[in-house]
Amino acid sequence: MIMDNLEFVKMHGAGNDFIIINCLKNKVSISGNLTKKLCNRHKGIGADGIISILPAENNNNDFKMRIFNSDGSEAEMCGNGIRCFAYYLYSQNITTQKKLNVETKAGIIKPEIKSDNNKNGLVRVNMGQPKFKAEQIPAIVKDDTDYIQDYKLQVNGNTFTINCVSMGNPHSIIFNKKIDNLNLRKWGKKIENHPMFPEKTNVEFVQIYDRSNINIKVWERGAGITMACGTGACASVAAGIKNNLLDSRVKVSLPGGDLFIDWSSEDIFMTGPAKIVFSGKIDLQEDQNGQF
Repeated sequence: MIMDNLEFVKMHGAGNDFIIINCLKNKVSISGNLTKKLCNRHKGIGADGIISILPAENNNNDFKMRIFNSDGSEAEMCGNGIRCFAYYLYSQNITTQKKLNVETKAGIIKPEIKSDNNKNGLVRVNMGQPKFKAEQIPAIVKDDTDYIQDYKLQVNGNTFTINCVSMGNPHSIIFNKKIDNLNLRKWGKKIENHPMFPEKTNVEFVQIYDRSNINIKVWERGAGITMACGTGACASVAAGIKNNLLDSRVKVSLPGGDLFIDWSSEDIFMTGPAKIVFSGKIDLQEDQNGQF
């Protein structure tokens, strides 16, 4: 069986790139197998993940978002992805609402369109409250540690001081004085797959410039090195504030651009860009197992 002309839009948020598929219009079920094919940067469209737009299951909400990482695994949430999701809906006139309630595996997330300028949007998102308890990450620790704060993690004979935060998905934050020469591919992968994390973990190496400015390098669970991570930016700021290293409003510099994080109220708010890169159509053919 061949599926002809599956429509998609390629977007990015601060360099974190996604294939957006409108499943309200295209009757296709996104699977891990399909995600790996389409996200392949040599034989597919190329992206860090696929985002599917679905109808909300609860009438009080507007839409539902599912996101798959490039390795085919499904993520609970994605900060850069939810901005692209919301801006796509607004820019394509699927909704006229600037404020949305979006269902995700991490709960209801509330993005707001702040500006719309020729395929470039600025979106502010209520990311909810960070969680710090080990069981909420989740993380397995041998002692009775409730909070994984300045925790000494042993990895192949090296010690990393980690701080763990959940933004609906797991993050391990490591504060370093310098991160330019860091072997992110080596250590990011090892920490992601450390047995301490039963659902694996995203990894952020953070350099603090001052109390309002930080620089981050990201290893994303299921995707590897990415240009940005919205939930990672929020988690890093939350960990910095909890350690009394940062103020409540922080500019986060990432390889793909800047995000602005505000934790001056109960919930964390993230503001950043969402950009449409191009749109297209692709033909899909079932494999021998009957999967696209």
